Amino acid sequence: MPNKLLPPSGPGRPKNLAKRQAILEAAKTLFLRRGYDGSSMDAIAAEAGVSKLTVYSHFTDKETLFSAAVKAKCEEQLPELLFELAEDAPIEAVLLNIGRAFHALINSRESVELHRLMVTLGSQDPKLSQLFFDAGPQRVLNEMEGLLSQADKAGKLRIAKPQSAADQFFCLIKGSANFRLLIGCCGPQTGDAAEQQVRDVVELFMRAYRPD
Repeated sequence: MPNKLLPPSGPGRPKNLAKRQAILEAAKTLFLRRGYDGSSMDAIAAEAGVSKLTVYSHFTDKETLFSAAVKAKCEEQLPELLFELAEDAPIEAVLLNIGRAFHALINSRESVELHRLMVTLGSQDPKLSQLFFDAGPQRVLNEMEGLLSQADKAGKLRIAKPQSAADQFFCLIKGSANFRLLIGCCGPQTGDAAEQQVRDVVELFMRAYRPD
């Protein structure tokens, strides 16, 4: 006699998650290739190989999809796990890992192209610019602020203004090299140069905020 308590076989939820991922990848590709206005939900559905109804079932509108695509890109290289502070974790090691991941993110082709796109669109659609900032940079800053607050409470650092310190950390990681990359003066920092940039920033950060 068949066991009716067993869960049904078939794709189920994993298939839905796979479709969601396909939609996000298609959105990232088209937003960079055609811009925001040039990327319709129909085109994104076709690129993802799903129906338009499926796109709307996962994302209610194009603004929501754009925000989710930006967030997904950040989470690929800066997952929340990076910002967790274990009791026995050396804070220098945590900062190095975050610095390396952030450096890789801002120097990636997708990130550079998206930043250039947003600079172009900024004066035309401030609401879209805010969506981008909230989904990407602001989310990273919030995670870093939380980590630095934990580090201060644990006595690993002494930081009176963790929000400002988070902003300082990421600005230092970017440096002038990232600006030169964005305006096309040079290629991205890689290898030893990238590692040295991150290490120099973490060393400076620790000198500024190390407990007395």
